[in-house]
Amino acid sequence: MTSSSASAPGSGSAEPSRVPRPLRPLTARGRHEAHRVSSPLELFIDLCFVVAIAQAGAELVHAVAEGHAGQGILNYAMAFFAIWWAWMNFSWFASAYDNDDVLYRLVTLVQVAGVLVLAAGISRAFAEHDFFLVWLGYVIMRVAMATQWLRAARNAGGAERRMALRYAAGVLLCQVGWLGLVLLPEPDRPWVFLVMVVAELAVPVYAERAYATSWHPHHIAERYGLFTIIVLGETVAAATVAVKSAADEDFALGELLPIAAGGLLIVFSAWWIYFVVPIHGHLRSNRESFLWGYGHYVILASAAAIGAGLEVAVEQAVGKSRLSTLAASAAVTLPTALYLITVWALHARHFKVGIAQQLVLPTAALLVICCTFLGEWAVFAAGVVSALAVATGVTLTARMYAGSGTGGGTAASGGSGATRREA
Repeated sequence: MTSSSASAPGSGSAEPSRVPRPLRPLTARGRHEAHRVSSPLELFIDLCFVVAIAQAGAELVHAVAEGHAGQGILNYAMAFFAIWWAWMNFSWFASAYDNDDVLYRLVTLVQVAGVLVLAAGISRAFAEHDFFLVWLGYVIMRVAMATQWLRAARNAGGAERRMALRYAAGVLLCQVGWLGLVLLPEPDRPWVFLVMVVAELAVPVYAERAYATSWHPHHIAERYGLFTIIVLGETVAAATVAVKSAADEDFALGELLPIAAGGLLIVFSAWWIYFVVPIHGHLRSNRESFLWGYGHYVILASAAAIGAGLEVAVEQAVGKSRLSTLAASAAVTLPTALYLITVWALHARHFKVGIAQQLVLPTAALLVICCTFLGEWAVFAAGVVSALAVATGVTLTARMYAGSGTGGGTAASGGSGATRREA
């Protein structure tokens, strides 16, 4: 295991000559623990969750390509929320309490089983509006999470114990509300979804009202960054498969290359813009972290939707979809614009200096939307705009430091204009 998983809870190191006990108290770790990194178990969890994201993205492609974009987007939003919220709750809990003993690992693997059950039910949810397997997988994940909180409560006292018990109770009560997706008529399910989203988001706010968990800022920033990398990687993989499938059927590469090139530029730019920001310095309290963490629903969902949109654009370009060129282009440009504006709102605006830097990403998002109307060149143009946003951010930063006479150390750079360490 990594240094973070090998060390005892609440400490930054472990005795190298002693093998940790299989069962250990689940106690809070230190917020300022040194060398805290993601564990192999957390990385394994990320990969399993992305399996479910890939399933949701594939079903979104089919729904949009067949002309059922509204219902497809709604189903995608519901499925993605279940995946993202379970992942997010696991990640924040692990940041505060991961002791990496046998019981912790086993309960975590139960959560993996839950996400795989959820993934298995996504196709039925889209095609038949049957959310039973999605609900069952979500319940498995969340009951396992409540078990972790009860275990933390057993080893805590005072305000910390009350906080852990509130989490466990809130998680379990929400599972009763989610039954509405299975039992109520289909027209009522969007309202059930909206009510339950509010209820789920309220649980951490209520639970940590008097006592905040000892999550680690660097660890949390790394966890979100790694998950974003995996989602962007899934986007590249989905688009690559779509282009390969079309090319294998002898469709003209001239129809596919602009989409492939534009898609790569979008994904490369999305990576650059996100990871140029040292966001851990902004995560100082629950107030900032809750908004930042919740906002990642839009960042991650839009990043995954870009891949689905690229698949839709490929299918439309080779005549496999009933969509118009405008609609297929929008399937790429709209999530791209949403990604850019959300990353700006959550990351970049806290680090940009001056109005010119502040306007880079909002302007790029607007121009990407305008690219929707460029016909078969829409995706390529959106990619060029995204790349130019990165180049503009780098140029503005270079000019700022040239004008101030500073050179090394930390500098603002990239499409987001955020401060970072220079390599």
